[in-house]
Amino acid sequence: MTEYGRGEGSEPWHPEDPYGDGGWEGQQAHADQQSPYGGQPQHYPQQQPQYDNGGWGDGQQAAYGQAQQQYPQHDGQYDQHQQYNQQQYNQQQYDQQQHQQYDQQGYHGQQQSYDQNGNGWATGTQAQVPYQADPSDPYGQQAAAYGAGQQDYYGSPDAYPPPEPPSRRRAEPEPQIDWDPGPDQGEHAFFAGDDDSEDDSDDPKGGRGDRRGDKGGKSGKKRKSGCACLVVLLVFGGGTAGVGYFGYQFYQNRFGAAPDYAGDGTSEMVTVQVPKGAGGYAIGRLLKDAGVVKSVDAFVSAQEQNPKGKAIQAGAYLLKKEMSAESAVVMMLDRKSQNNVLVAPGLRNIIVYKRIDEKLDLASGTTKKIAEKKYKSLGLPSWANDNEDIKDPLEGFLYPGTYPAAKGMKPETVLKEMVTQAAETYGKYDLEAKAKALKLDSPLQVITVASLVQAEGKTEDDYRKMAEVVYNRLNLANPETYGLLQFDSTFNYLKNESDIRISESEIKSNKDPYNTYTNKGLPPGPIDNPGDVALKAALNPTDDGWYYFVATDGLKTTEFAKTHAEFLRLKDKFDASTGS
Repeated sequence: MTEYGRGEGSEPWHPEDPYGDGGWEGQQAHADQQSPYGGQPQHYPQQQPQYDNGGWGDGQQAAYGQAQQQYPQHDGQYDQHQQYNQQQYNQQQYDQQQHQQYDQQGYHGQQQSYDQNGNGWATGTQAQVPYQADPSDPYGQQAAAYGAGQQDYYGSPDAYPPPEPPSRRRAEPEPQIDWDPGPDQGEHAFFAGDDDSEDDSDDPKGGRGDRRGDKGGKSGKKRKSGCACLVVLLVFGGGTAGVGYFGYQFYQNRFGAAPDYAGDGTSEMVTVQVPKGAGGYAIGRLLKDAGVVKSVDAFVSAQEQNPKGKAIQAGAYLLKKEMSAESAVVMMLDRKSQNNVLVAPGLRNIIVYKRIDEKLDLASGTTKKIAEKKYKSLGLPSWANDNEDIKDPLEGFLYPGTYPAAKGMKPETVLKEMVTQAAETYGKYDLEAKAKALKLDSPLQVITVASLVQAEGKTEDDYRKMAEVVYNRLNLANPETYGLLQFDSTFNYLKNESDIRISESEIKSNKDPYNTYTNKGLPPGPIDNPGDVALKAALNPTDDGWYYFVATDGLKTTEFAKTHAEFLRLKDKFDASTGS
């Protein structure tokens, strides 16, 4: 046998027929008596003979030193370390494409190569090293000698797998299915529970034999699939529930009816104080916090639907708990539920004190005593109470309006809120400057004039004329009264009465500072609590020359005169209308 084949002849060795018997196509070659290579000499890059412990892997071939005697330059033995290593590393680099090719085609077989340490052939893929041409080789000078520019069938992407002896040939493994497809279609990869790292592993140890144990892992993978399904169901179920909940809340907030109680409420009562300037939402918040209504929106809606809903003002309201919003609006509009003190324009302090006592369920006179005792701590302006003859320092400073006055509150609390409102209102007008412009001594006198206008005027149209009468009479040089006001209202104040029928003898005999029939100029202080209209009239009187006025009908109609003669005619008219 020659080096190029197993036969006795000298026909070159072919990679697909390393044993000269036709190789994988030997049967066809013998049957047809034709070369399996198309009758042409075939050449393939030289591959190192597979050597195993001194012979071929199948145990039938002898070592180089025994069978290849025609190569004396090797000294009877193939110098494996020198020639093999030198040619491998100096002439050709490691063929990485061959290694990748085996991995991609699923070839996990083993190729035997010679261990450079002299331990025989080792497992692994080795580069192909061409023989050098031998002068004594009759085939070595041919152009098709091994390694002489031939196409490398092992280094190309479409390379054949390296040949193996027949004893080591194995059938290609059938594709292994690691998942259990259904009757109609395969299972989705997501439910297979496979780790991507397993598919991409480059470990050469994972050959065919490793897949034999895959069946034992099917139950584990199915358990993973079940867990994955459960997780998906939980995620989708939770997401659906969350979307449904928030969708329902969004619909209720945008389009659904606001939460509300039903009925007229429980027997439990509660007082709610509504501050001045509070709107529907602010009131609704106060009612909700007090447990009266269930939601702010329900109250706002009910207030808008009630034609009188906007009439709800600041004050204290006695309401029931857990009322429907509609019932709450109706009850707040009912005066019986309003725990408030109403200070009407022109109301005297003595009447306000009495009303506070009633609302707070206090003994009569309690609030009046507290006012006399604590007036300095209630927030009066610095210019207030500038006359020692003032009967009530708070007169003119309990500003008209509605104020909370529910049982359990202290009188000074109610009074302080009224005084605070008066101080804030008066502070808007710069009364000190106005007083000088009107030839008055102090801002307090401006309030006193406003209180006289409020007391004597019958309608808003009368207020400015009435203010002019006051200022004209205050002039000591006026030819009509010579500085005397001669107002019945001031005398009634000191008497704590409201009688328009006062005898001349009674008036002239009383010398009290508040009696303007016997004292020139203004009274020591205001005689009531003027409203905003009367205050503005006092700051902007007419200039028509009015000195007199008479309520000719005794009630609502007031007529003015410039001379004393005109005044007497108006007085006769009054006597005729009243039957005096």
